[in-house]
Amino acid sequence: MADARDAGVKAEDEVVDLCRELIAIDTSNYGDHSGPGERAAAEYVAEKLDEVGVEPAVYESHPGRSSVVARIPGADPGRAPLLIHGHLDVVPADAADWTHHPFAGELVDGCVWGRGAVDMKDMDAMVLAVLRQRLREGRTPPRDIVLAFLADEEAGGTWGAKWLVDQHPELFADCSEAISEVGGFSVTVAENRRLYLIETAEKGIAWMRLKARGTAGHGSMVNDDNAVTELADAVARLGRHRFPVQLTTTVRTFLEEVCAEFAIPFDEDDVEATVARLGTVAGMIGATLRHTVNPTVLNGGYKANVIPGTATAEVDGRFLPGLEDEFFAEVDRLLGPKVTREFIHHLPAVETEFEGGIVSAMSQALMAEDDGAKAVPYCLSGGTDAKSFQTLGIKNYGFAPLRLPPELNFSGMFHGVDERVPVDGLRFGVRVLDRFIDLS
Repeated sequence: MADARDAGVKAEDEVVDLCRELIAIDTSNYGDHSGPGERAAAEYVAEKLDEVGVEPAVYESHPGRSSVVARIPGADPGRAPLLIHGHLDVVPADAADWTHHPFAGELVDGCVWGRGAVDMKDMDAMVLAVLRQRLREGRTPPRDIVLAFLADEEAGGTWGAKWLVDQHPELFADCSEAISEVGGFSVTVAENRRLYLIETAEKGIAWMRLKARGTAGHGSMVNDDNAVTELADAVARLGRHRFPVQLTTTVRTFLEEVCAEFAIPFDEDDVEATVARLGTVAGMIGATLRHTVNPTVLNGGYKANVIPGTATAEVDGRFLPGLEDEFFAEVDRLLGPKVTREFIHHLPAVETEFEGGIVSAMSQALMAEDDGAKAVPYCLSGGTDAKSFQTLGIKNYGFAPLRLPPELNFSGMFHGVDERVPVDGLRFGVRVLDRFIDLS
């Protein structure tokens, strides 16, 4: 690879190597500090920024759990800065399940393979590549850019974004808007037409521990106060319950745009039929039509002939923006009076308007590189570090632009086996991000 400090090195060429090298740094997050941590990746990013004259700061919230923050001055210091953030950690991967080793960063069949290829070392690499080229060429952004490469997003951001917002809010307090992951990717609707999904909303997160109490006793006796039975009934009610469709502003706008593209009427009574037209992303979009609760863990008892006095379960709840109170009211109704709940992790829903100069900048940048592009807002069924930054009043958008081949199951790559990102997509993303910065 050419010397990255050479002004002749272009972001489109460098982005592939940056992505591969980031993937090769194992930053698996097991949620309990037992993984390798993000320190090595943070030092890598800091070095790449230092090479082009940026002075990054590395913050360590816990041994090995490191984040990098830097500020690039813009032409107009009076404007509120733009925050661009990405996370350095990844979910674990078992190499035995993969076609190519998840931490090798192999380049095969026109794709970069490995854990983090789409979640989200691809965007980390695109951002680094774009800003390194701009700085080598002496190109100043219109306004200050605050960069944050963060730890611990995959476990809720406690030791990354949330820690920084709590401990060092001054780093981001003057930022007005932010861009990050899980948005800006294409969904093909016709040969020369692609929707680019901009994330403007996220469901809230409620990971809950349920507990039932009963009367302990011998397994051979009749027991009408069995904690395991009570808990099992409550878990079954939750798991089988189907919340009604409720269209938030973002989801409604998205569905109306989809219907317009397919030239079909918007039928509010059958929105799932509209979602079904979206192919591989239908599952992700479908989960934003309603609240969801999925049981994930069951614990109760310690011996086959002993009825325990308590039993516990864990569930993953996701609630729609603006509808949190009614979600928990229904959960409590389903649990009944004998089962209590407590939070393992609770993060708010997020929703931002799809309007204004930053949205125009995204649309223009996409259309300049793809004349078949149309930017549309959508709601993410999962969560990102936007949940932490929104507490500072920052408007958050998912915008990691990728033009994808229609046959690629992109949404299935997140936390999946054989995660990979097309090289052409990375290069496209670099071009779009570069234009976006100039327009923003």
